[in-house]
Amino acid sequence: MKIGFIGLGIMGSPMAGQLIKNGHDVYLYSRSQVPEELTSAGGLACQNSSEVASCAEIIILMLPDTPDVEKVLFGDDGIISTLSKGQTIIDMSSISPIATREFASQLATKNVSYVDAPVSGGEVGAKNATLTIMVGAHQSVFEKVEPIFKLMGENVTRVGDIGAGQVCKVANQIIVALNIEAVGEALLLASKAGVDPSKVRQALMGGFASSKILEIHGERMIKRTFNPGFRIELHQKDLSLALGTARSLGLSLPNTSTAQELFNACSAAGASGQDHSAMVCALEQLAQHKVAES
Repeated sequence: MKIGFIGLGIMGSPMAGQLIKNGHDVYLYSRSQVPEELTSAGGLACQNSSEVASCAEIIILMLPDTPDVEKVLFGDDGIISTLSKGQTIIDMSSISPIATREFASQLATKNVSYVDAPVSGGEVGAKNATLTIMVGAHQSVFEKVEPIFKLMGENVTRVGDIGAGQVCKVANQIIVALNIEAVGEALLLASKAGVDPSKVRQALMGGFASSKILEIHGERMIKRTFNPGFRIELHQKDLSLALGTARSLGLSLPNTSTAQELFNACSAAGASGQDHSAMVCALEQLAQHKVAES
């Protein structure tokens, strides 16, 4: 299959690599240079997004935010003028559910199918093809593209029609953020009380409080390893989408708002590029105490 891939950052590059490795013709474009490891593996570098769209049956987008997706699709140099009947756009970015449905409606006028398929699992999941992929699509379109998803992820779920994948992703990001905050508070309490937080983490890993966040990000908090797997600024963006969607539905998300304020405090301190587990630093500032491995 001829597949286009636009957006080759921390996540996009290894995801595209999985498609190349599995024998697809993959046409590549990124605002920064197409990574050499992809072209040396057989990927085909293009000069712009329109060239990708002119070559591929299916075009995958993996971009930072809603305006980036809108620009690629409908901007001055957008691919809308290049697209033709029967092509499929798969947006694997994390963007606004409301905008997703608007984009799909505009593309439907050209008989172009649209799929929203945001992911969870971070850089490690992208490199190991173990991503969780949350899909919004008509059933017939999903059946067409599901084999592609299975090359990039292990847990592929059609959540519902167009936009449902993005709703699922913001729900995921709420759960992740609130778990990071809970783990941070727990380890901070232990440390302030004079108890070794690494031992507390070890004990809790065997009980009902066990989670991936406690396992992975709890260790990051203790060892102060905040090099990004998923940056604070990206999680801020996702929580903004969650809160904006909630406002449109007349829904209150009080703890999501608190988590966002903690991320905002980290960003104000210059930590927006650190891993989202560094949310604990905002809690530490409030406590005037650091979680530390004894």
